[in-house]
Amino acid sequence: MSQKLQEDLSHIRSMMERSSRFISLSGLSGVFAGLFALAGSIYAYQLFENNGIEYFDGRQKIYSSDLIIELVFIALVILVLALGSGIFFTLRKSKKFDLPVWTNTTKKMLLNLAIPLLVGGVFCMALLYHQLFALIAPVTLLFYGLALINAGKYTFSDIRYLGACEIILGCISLFYLGFGLVFWAIGFGVLHILYGIIVFKKYK
Repeated sequence: MSQKLQEDLSHIRSMMERSSRFISLSGLSGVFAGLFALAGSIYAYQLFENNGIEYFDGRQKIYSSDLIIELVFIALVILVLALGSGIFFTLRKSKKFDLPVWTNTTKKMLLNLAIPLLVGGVFCMALLYHQLFALIAPVTLLFYGLALINAGKYTFSDIRYLGACEIILGCISLFYLGFGLVFWAIGFGVLHILYGIIVFKKYK
């Protein structure tokens, strides 16, 4: 009897784990995050043009403090919109399948995601402080990729593939520092959209 009870408990725990992993993925949130990133990249490019900076001329760029503040603001807006869409689609999916959202697995996933992101955020602030602007795009890609792989232990493996692609792209961009906006658009825009479409079709 006790063995059967243990098997039942193990089965229930397994079902809850699968539910948490299922809810933690949202293909549509990935697509929308990618669209926001692409829109932000296009707007940032227009800012360069408006400030008389030819982004693809291969020359070293000099950015004013006002331009830097505006670029940081754009990045923060994109982050808020991406997080907002992620929360919206996750809650919608949980309601549709009548599954809990805030579980132990979700907490662990968010914690493992947050640690590399917070460290990366501090690193980027230091780069801004020391005016090493060309390194910011590669660093964001690298730490974001590490965060996804770290959180992948508590969700499906697809997110680890996205993380690996972000890291590879970040490593490549380290050797093309004058084109950080392009790599940023590919990493946070194109890759997110592709990831979102794949996940949406795979787990719908």
